[in-house]
Amino acid sequence: MAQLSELEEQRLEKVRRLRARGIEPYPHRVERTHTAAEAIAAFESVESAVPAGGGPEVTVAGRLVGSVRVMGKAAFTHVEDGSGRIQLYIRVDELGQQEFEDFQKDYDVGDFVQAGGIVFRTRAGEVTVRVRRLRMLAKALHPLPEKWHGLKDVETRYRQRYVDLVSNPEVRQIFRTRARLINAMRRYLDERGFLEVETPILQPLYGGAAARPFTTYHNQLHQELYLRISFELYLKRLLVGGYERVYEIGRDFRNEGVSFKHNPEFTQMEFYWAYADYNDTAALFEDMIATLADEVLGTRQITYQGHEIDLSPPWRRMTLREAIRQFADIDYQDYPDANSLAEAIRRAGYHAAPGATWGKLIDGLLGGAVEPRLIQPTFLFDYPRDISPLAKSKPDDPRLVERFEVFIGGIEMGNAFTELNDPLDQEERFLEMGREYAPEDEEAHPLDEDYLRAMRYGMPPNSGLGTGVDRLTMLFTDRPTIREVILFPHLRAPDA
Repeated sequence: MAQLSELEEQRLEKVRRLRARGIEPYPHRVERTHTAAEAIAAFESVESAVPAGGGPEVTVAGRLVGSVRVMGKAAFTHVEDGSGRIQLYIRVDELGQQEFEDFQKDYDVGDFVQAGGIVFRTRAGEVTVRVRRLRMLAKALHPLPEKWHGLKDVETRYRQRYVDLVSNPEVRQIFRTRARLINAMRRYLDERGFLEVETPILQPLYGGAAARPFTTYHNQLHQELYLRISFELYLKRLLVGGYERVYEIGRDFRNEGVSFKHNPEFTQMEFYWAYADYNDTAALFEDMIATLADEVLGTRQITYQGHEIDLSPPWRRMTLREAIRQFADIDYQDYPDANSLAEAIRRAGYHAAPGATWGKLIDGLLGGAVEPRLIQPTFLFDYPRDISPLAKSKPDDPRLVERFEVFIGGIEMGNAFTELNDPLDQEERFLEMGREYAPEDEEAHPLDEDYLRAMRYGMPPNSGLGTGVDRLTMLFTDRPTIREVILFPHLRAPDA
């Protein structure tokens, strides 16, 4: 065991004292008849019919929280479980002299206990258990933060999420909201005929997104494998196999930078929809988010980082060209090659990455000049072909593809295509990427021969969309960083 503090040593001594008296501080079995909320509800349901000081018999279990207030031969404290908290009233003449003394000496805030007795309402009006039986369930050796609601250090909160959850009830609520969001999303898609599936996390070839993968190695197969960066190519294989609507909610992994909206391991939902295009997908997505807001939040009017946002459809629709022209005052169609566009971007005071392709320069303008200004829900349509190798070209402009991204609160919340289903065009796109991008470039897509083989069997026209569950949770809980909505976010080593 690591070196203990003085307080921890004192608590360890209490464990020894309990055991010396024949009391196991970590017993195998628990008795519980009511949660805290159920105990309160049971009392209130009969309160008018019972005499003062009387009520139902209950046994509750949970963590001692708040403080222990001893007043002569009585003490007050609270016990908290997953449903809430209830006050305990502990008296010598109810519990017994020895047990009351043991409680004072060996029980601390943070311990898990089992308490049985009659429920009543105090003169101060609080529903309370008059304790007749008290039992230790788990002795806490580490004291909780000094101020019960005072764990504010961000680094500690993320590294010791278990303490954060104990200390900050509002953090527990974030993850309840996240779970409700995922359940509502699943229900929405299920009700519209989408089939939930699971695709490989370990893949022999990565693809479906512009990201650098994590690499691992299978010892028995002597094979290099990749943690998936997207579900896309496997989900579209299922369309070839005869499913018409499929989706997956799960983890993706991208070996990229960490920021307020990026974590190397994150949760995504992707769906693919046969016989639909990106206009159909946009209509479905705005309806889905509005429906999720109705179900999870009870309103479509939300506040995100000080902005009042209305999630009610229809959402604003613009082309990417219109947005960049409006917010950056650059019409990229006036600059048909990368060199001239880069020069125009620099003249306008924006950064242009050296050696970037025409499409990557446009994407950089989007991120720097446009995205932070898209507070109300906005679809941006029609993206450069060279950064969208899996999307169908625009019939009237082969340099662009039928792709949209959707933005809310200044953050990208979804990416969708009218999916490319021509295997010859797809193969040429993969080859183009190989010619135009260095192997280490995040935009490079390796040529996936098995995916091309699947396409050659015939893939129906379709559209697909991916959305980050973590970012949607940020939006629904008004959190400024993705680390607030991931239970155990990735962090640098403490001594790094």
